[in-house]
Amino acid sequence: MELYQVRYFLALSETLNFTRAAEKCNVTQPSLTRAIQNLEGEFGGPLFHRERQHTHLTELGRLMHPYFEQVWRQAEAAKTAAKSFAKLDDITLKIGVMCTIGPAILADFFAAFRDRYPGVEVEMLDATGSMLGDLLQSGTIEVAIYGLPEGVGDGFHALPLFRERFVIAVSRNHRFVRLNAVAGAELHGECYVNRSNCEYGSYAGSMLGARGVQVKRVVRSSRDDWVQAMILADFGFGFFPEYAVTLPGIEVRPLIEPELVRTINLVTVRGRPHSPAVGAFLRAARMHRWPDASREQA
Repeated sequence: MELYQVRYFLALSETLNFTRAAEKCNVTQPSLTRAIQNLEGEFGGPLFHRERQHTHLTELGRLMHPYFEQVWRQAEAAKTAAKSFAKLDDITLKIGVMCTIGPAILADFFAAFRDRYPGVEVEMLDATGSMLGDLLQSGTIEVAIYGLPEGVGDGFHALPLFRERFVIAVSRNHRFVRLNAVAGAELHGECYVNRSNCEYGSYAGSMLGARGVQVKRVVRSSRDDWVQAMILADFGFGFFPEYAVTLPGIEVRPLIEPELVRTINLVTVRGRPHSPAVGAFLRAARMHRWPDASREQA
């Protein structure tokens, strides 16, 4: 059974006239008649009684009519969905965002994407950087935004978006406020509020440990808002990407000696065809004006 045969059957069921049905379908009457005959052969019996002045459905035709209607409705719905997909109307784009990326740095980009593609609903999944690769491979998300010290794996394509320095975050009462920048050696013996989801925590710890720097961990949390609240309450210093510090009242100073910078990428699975929504998202990311990696130090 072909879809055009379904269309011809429904037109003939409506008009009960071969000539008018053929006109409705924009085909010749012999073509429509052959299509109906082939359909009857496939279903094992006549679908219409053909009388000189009165064509009408047979019992088999009446039985099959609702099924043909359902097939046609589903086919039309599929076409509509495909057109909407191509036009980016009523489409959901699933994006994974590394949980340590500050929302402010991405808000303008997402707002610009929304203005350009209002028919795309963005569904964001918050996860650690190490989890996002697995979510991409499994198809749970279509694109991810993250950055790891080791970069992304060979199975992924990374579009660099922006770079951000790591800073030392303290309350206004901390002695580091008097410094323009904080050298790694200054951290030795200081009370430290630890972000347990920090992708660069172990990496930075190894670099500082090699220089003989040891800190006193006093609080540990997976929630950056809690870590910042504890810093503001004078529990100690924190180690943050510069755009991730969001709580008013916290002072930040660049970390130097060693200086640490991370690159945030837009990541997709290498070799996997992009949906129209993913393609639009990639184009928008390339066009967006991201912050300069080396802005002036405070």
